[in-house]
Amino acid sequence: MKVLNPLVSKRLWVLLSLAVLIPVGFYSKAYHGPGFQWVNANGGGFFYVIFWCLVIFGMLPTLRPLNIAVVVVVLTCLVEFSQLLHHPILSYVRSTFIGQTVFGRTFSWYDMPFYGAGGLCAFLWLMWIDR
Repeated sequence: MKVLNPLVSKRLWVLLSLAVLIPVGFYSKAYHGPGFQWVNANGGGFFYVIFWCLVIFGMLPTLRPLNIAVVVVVLTCLVEFSQLLHHPILSYVRSTFIGQTVFGRTFSWYDMPFYGAGGLCAFLWLMWIDR
């Protein structure tokens, strides 16, 4: 039996992970069950950070998982702070579903712990893939 190249194997695990994570992340924005306000407003940030960590690791599988997770959490926090800016271009982008999903609409301090938790989970997930 032929063994896959380690980089190919990592990328396959990343693709499989994204195939599961993307629908879950989008569903978190449409969820209407118990605690839906929390899930819609804050829970998506958790999946957002994991998504970007997986994408970066899929493109650059030789990077260290910890570095990826830290950079993504910091950049995600910067995107959160950018929601305090109301430039017409940003407002236009945020008026679309994808724009809201990627850049958000309103600033919230409550999102920060979820970004951190997503970064920790992503780090562990990437370490598992990288094994």
